[in-house]
Amino acid sequence: MYYLDTGKSLDNSRSIKNKNNYSKSNSNKATTSEEITLDSILGENFKCSEDKREFFEKEIGERFKFKVKFQKWLKTNPDNTYQDAINAYHELQNSNEKTKIDKQFQYNQYIRDFFDDNDDKTLNNAIKCWKYKKSIKGHNRYEKSDLDILN
Repeated sequence: MYYLDTGKSLDNSRSIKNKNNYSKSNSNKATTSEEITLDSILGENFKCSEDKREFFEKEIGERFKFKVKFQKWLKTNPDNTYQDAINAYHELQNSNEKTKIDKQFQYNQYIRDFFDDNDDKTLNNAIKCWKYKKSIKGHNRYEKSDLDILN
């Protein structure tokens, strides 16, 4: 009953988060009484949760997205502040460096490589070439000769 009335457990160590309260637990995570601020430390095991998304959207704008490069930055910089994270987000957004596509995402890599080589082709052309490439023996990396299937 206490929990239903107060939103807190009997040991008083946790409170329910609401939309307006950003929180971490213990030394690296905010409690409901400790809002995320620009000076807050990211902390170990950073999670891209809804409260953090709300914070970044409020600070950066509605165009904010937890993109792969930014997520990797957050996880490898636990001692930095949220202000540092915002600065890094803008740097990463303005960077022309492409995100490395991991091996398990061969389709995505193929499509990227296809369009790097053929900016005049359509997505349907790329997909047709990808399906052809997958149907033959060998690797699934894009090659100029894959375009032969389009003729």
